[in-house]
Amino acid sequence: MAGPRSEAPLIDAEEDLVPAPPVATARRRLRAHPVLVMAGIVLAALNMRTALAGVSPLLGEIGAHYRLTATASSLVTTIPLIFMGLGSIVAPKLARRWGTETALCGALVALCGGIVLRIAPPVVALFAGCAVVGGSIALLNVLMPGLIKRDFPERAAGMTALYSTAMILGATVSAASAVPMENALGSWQGALVSWALLAAVAAVVWIPQTLMTRRGTRHGAAAATPAPLAGDGPRLSRSPLAWQVTLFMGSQSLIAYVSIAWMPTIFTDHGMGKGEAGLVFAFSTLVQMVGSFVVPMLAGRMRQQRLLGVAVSALMACGVTGLLVAPVAGAWLWAALLGIGQGGALGLALTMMVLRSGDAHTAARLSGMAQTGGYLLAAAGPLALGAVHQATNGWTIPLALLLAVCGGLALLGLGAGRDRRIG
Repeated sequence: MAGPRSEAPLIDAEEDLVPAPPVATARRRLRAHPVLVMAGIVLAALNMRTALAGVSPLLGEIGAHYRLTATASSLVTTIPLIFMGLGSIVAPKLARRWGTETALCGALVALCGGIVLRIAPPVVALFAGCAVVGGSIALLNVLMPGLIKRDFPERAAGMTALYSTAMILGATVSAASAVPMENALGSWQGALVSWALLAAVAAVVWIPQTLMTRRGTRHGAAAATPAPLAGDGPRLSRSPLAWQVTLFMGSQSLIAYVSIAWMPTIFTDHGMGKGEAGLVFAFSTLVQMVGSFVVPMLAGRMRQQRLLGVAVSALMACGVTGLLVAPVAGAWLWAALLGIGQGGALGLALTMMVLRSGDAHTAARLSGMAQTGGYLLAAAGPLALGAVHQATNGWTIPLALLLAVCGGLALLGLGAGRDRRIG
């Protein structure tokens, strides 16, 4: 049995692709000037959660503006998750046809457009914009780790830390500034649309890289071709271990996105001010860096990750229990427990995609399965708990259900954390 691994858990969406000669040449030129590539990575990462985290503290205003029920309001979080799952399917195909750089630039342009579309007057524009935002984030989710692995092979761990930190920092700033920006700009629309500027700046930085990698490629020609493989690999749909990893990814995402959708609302419904609720939520997002940094490092040095799976589930369970018992009195503590647990659970899910796979080809396929199935499962969380909240006119039963999901996550961690390989 293979020993423990300590490498950064990066899945390359282009693992099974061979770039066209002009594209390969252009990428070698770009690697000679890593500052441009690094700036593009950081700016793209800053955008990967801002459009989602900045909505949560303003969800009450958005629902009141459109006269939405709690169930309908939850679609603002549910729709992006659905398209994050669906977008994970098409991301490798876009990378093959146009190249990673072009796909990333296009995703940032689309993200900018989706953010703007969300504030258009008809309510259908709000939901359409949410779909565009989710699809754009899916492309960034899938393509960014592989680009880091490809362009910074000797510094993958450091660049992964920089990328993860930038992603969490963007979400934290977005959540913390949502209410102050609403007050400063006079409306929730102004607060939401302001993040389109950051996406536009990131897209501009990616334009030179896009032009360089496409220069010399014959019009209509693909940026890459499939690499010859010895076989298709194991059938993931028939692997219980693959399903355990997928369900672990989906369950931890469900808990995380329920928190994104409803945590500030839970606090304000119990008497906390809107501004403070946004700050507590931002703090929960910020401390995710602790879990996302520590847990993958520990996981890579252990033969089994079962204890880690139970530990991150227990942290989140304690946080949810706190929200049930004393939501306002212990708000900062519950936010810390949830944040550290969520960051650790996501890091563990991504790491297990590597550790449970026998080769890079299987890891890339497992990543696609886990992200697609995981985000589609997670999409049910905000919608279902919003509906239960509306039906019961309280948060006791919704949080009890979320606590049950934490228990299920621990059981999945016990299964997916065993020292086994798919195949």
